[in-house]
Amino acid sequence: MSIMKTLKMEMPLVGCCKISECAYNRDQHCHARAITIGDGCHPCCDTFFQSSQHANTSQAAGVGACKVAICKHNENWECQADSIQVGQGECPATCSTFCKR
Repeated sequence: MSIMKTLKMEMPLVGCCKISECAYNRDQHCHARAITIGDGCHPCCDTFFQSSQHANTSQAAGVGACKVAICKHNENWECQADSIQVGQGECPATCSTFCKR
């Protein structure tokens, strides 16, 4: 039998996600454990994937990593914003909190 170990840490919450077609979105809230933002240049939500089935959990998503070094909220590849918003943009799901340094 496998025992899941857990790690508790502080991270910014995904305050709102307006991408209703994402599998993790339910009622404009993200329910992934954590999301990753960016491909190095663009503040896309790398965790986004389109599905007609949606996560059936009440957990709130946090921002686990950010690969967009030019964002003023990025420090050591981690987001330092209080929370983020995800919406439409240059990607199917874009971090609307992105702010170029």
